[in-house]
Amino acid sequence: MKESSIEAHLVREVKRHGGLCYKFVSPGNPGVPDRLVILPDGRTIFVELKTEVGRLAKLQRWQRSEMEKRGADVRVLYGLDAVKEFLREVFSDAVLPA
Repeated sequence: MKESSIEAHLVREVKRHGGLCYKFVSPGNPGVPDRLVILPDGRTIFVELKTEVGRLAKLQRWQRSEMEKRGADVRVLYGLDAVKEFLREVFSDAVLPA
């Protein structure tokens, strides 16, 4: 499955459950995660999406590390199944398909 299809699923489901899922662009800071997910309860999670066989670039690993050192919740999701598991985790009170 293409990364764009995985991303579309994430965006659609987050919005359907009352969250926000912004495309995260930080000029002058390459390697930042793809998406900024803000849950209805205010929790904020940075999400990097990859296909099942995708890999993080060295710069992406560094950005993730720097963000996590400062307390940010940064997730890397590999494929549609990982996105579905993430959705089940963050919307544990919602009924989501397996």
